Amino acid sequence: MAQQTLRKLTSENRMTECGLDEYMRIAKEFHGSVAPGLLIGGFMVDCALRNLPQGEFFDAIAETRACLPDAVQLLTPCSTGNGWLKVMDFSRFAVCLYEKTTGEGVRVFIESSKLEQWPEIKTWFYNLKPKKEQDSHLLISQIREAGAGLFGIKKITIRPEYLSRHAQGGRIVNCASCGEAFKTNGETHCPACRSGGPYGEVTRQVSAVC
Repeated sequence: MAQQTLRKLTSENRMTECGLDEYMRIAKEFHGSVAPGLLIGGFMVDCALRNLPQGEFFDAIAETRACLPDAVQLLTPCSTGNGWLKVMDFSRFAVCLYEKTTGEGVRVFIESSKLEQWPEIKTWFYNLKPKKEQDSHLLISQIREAGAGLFGIKKITIRPEYLSRHAQGGRIVNCASCGEAFKTNGETHCPACRSGGPYGEVTRQVSAVC
């Protein structure tokens, strides 16, 4: 329900004051707080949608893991779960929306020169002060006032090797090491067992109530 409400805000191509307040309310429920990056991300996604042809199917790339992927997932049908959102952590606060088959789309980014007139946003963006010394109320106020005025936008074409390929190959088999099922293209051990995985040694399976 929350995502449907927010997608309606952007599908109507406007971030009115009422719409922005609704976005902030639902973003807090989804993200845990109205983080400055999530608020800016909402404006960025809205800006990208305004510059895409209506009625086309598109994918998204978020160039940072911080906040921006949540704005994409709240405001569009793209998510990490359905594979339409890729998070490519280039450590740049930018988002791309592009047509699934042609790869043609737009990239929206924070244009550094435009931050000069918004000192509290610049302080936050460049981490010029510790978070506790930043004026959070002024920061949110400046973001709301600046809106899409913070951004640059470019037309882009995604390289063919990065376009989604939703057809999934491979068989499902049980790993020869851990015994859990995984998709293989001929491998006998799952990727986690081949690489060592992120976990320390698991000594026993616990009994749990789920």
